[in-house]
Amino acid sequence: MAFLLGTGLCAAQTATPPAGDYIYERGSGQLRVKADGHFDITTIGPNAHTCELDGAIVRGKAKIDDTACVVSFAVNADKVQVSTNGADQCRDNCGVRASFEGTYTRPAPGCTDKAVATTRQTFKRQYDAKDYAAARSTLAPVLSGCDATLDWITKGWLRNDLALTQFKLGDRAGCLKTLQPLAEDAALTDDGVKENYPPADADIYLPVVRASRTNLKLCRG
Repeated sequence: MAFLLGTGLCAAQTATPPAGDYIYERGSGQLRVKADGHFDITTIGPNAHTCELDGAIVRGKAKIDDTACVVSFAVNADKVQVSTNGADQCRDNCGVRASFEGTYTRPAPGCTDKAVATTRQTFKRQYDAKDYAAARSTLAPVLSGCDATLDWITKGWLRNDLALTQFKLGDRAGCLKTLQPLAEDAALTDDGVKENYPPADADIYLPVVRASRTNLKLCRG
């Protein structure tokens, strides 16, 4: 077991990540790396606080502007671990509640922002045409296969869309299962949601909660 653990640790190498887009934890941001090693990071934390920074990666490290902040990039397969040297200036690019340190994952081909948007458009056409079986087959793989890189609001809307489709197909049990992760918040009043979430988060989440309440009532009969 010790040998296997050591092998896993050694797999992560400080290096310039391959060019492409990587999604931050829980879909809350993005790392973009260009072929020449230039990068930019944008993340969003609670209450819409953000981080924004950019620079050039040289041998797995980037010095941010004329500060003491150094950002490191450790590559392991399709993931990039971003960390800093702890300099106070590394916080200068972020709001109080935001952070950019952590794991960024290269999304699967069907899980990029563009691919998800295209899938949702296809789903809507099928749903509007009342081809509910095809609509379910189109949307369900996004929830199951893209969970690690979807942001929480998009995920909430996808759950509601899929649940309503399942209801149309007479699958009430499937509908309730799909909405289960949203059921606790749906049981709250609007004021309860506002008490549990920072103001900006509550504003964008309340429409999801309200849709969840309606669809849960439908599926419960």
